[in-house]
Amino acid sequence: MPAMAQAAGMSTEAFEDLFFRVCTLDYRRLARATKPLVNRMRRTDRVHITGPGTDLRFSIKNIGIIPCVGERNIPDGEVFTAPVKDSVEGQVTFNAPAVYRGIPFDNVCLKFSRGKIVQARAGDKSRQLEEIFDSDPGARYIGEFSLGLNPYLHQPIRDILFDEKIAGSFHFTPGQAYEEADNGNRSQIHWDLVCLQDRAYGGGEIFFDGKLVRKDGRFVTRELAGLNPDRLIRALPL
Repeated sequence: MPAMAQAAGMSTEAFEDLFFRVCTLDYRRLARATKPLVNRMRRTDRVHITGPGTDLRFSIKNIGIIPCVGERNIPDGEVFTAPVKDSVEGQVTFNAPAVYRGIPFDNVCLKFSRGKIVQARAGDKSRQLEEIFDSDPGARYIGEFSLGLNPYLHQPIRDILFDEKIAGSFHFTPGQAYEEADNGNRSQIHWDLVCLQDRAYGGGEIFFDGKLVRKDGRFVTRELAGLNPDRLIRALPL
């Protein structure tokens, strides 16, 4: 625990408190709250994400939609799918720190054409980043798209099992697709890259089929409002 706290830049006491809260979240309540999002995503074809350094479009049509609500992992709290493999277009910039095999990367920026990563930047580590995506052909395609939902997680702590669950975040994952949400991509890598979209991190918007569903990390439609942190934590009606 002290080592994890140090990596997160937190005192051991503060980290233990965070760990206790995320582990004792009412996951049954979270499971109920995710149902409208799962249903909405199942009806969705086109996704459009905007934010600082990000203007990204892709399809999730006919790909599985999977809620993660404490049945396999703790901490938990996300709904994931995958983009149609060749549908990704545009650019995405990740503002959470990323680590690959012990090497840290900051401000990773990826550009896509016809689903493929055609340019990868990360400051003075851009060459190392490109080498990761040259691991195999599937490493330049995306295997997962997910929305983070855990109401007790608000900032990255350099542990992906926590960071990918941050409320108001999304992650976009180069590499291998999961069997439950399989877009056909195969790779030896599966690298979750996280972008936080609350106002403290620059904000951002997510649209499903042209309709705004999340702005600055908060769901804005009535059917999805039960997933906002204040509703999940304070036990307000869903």
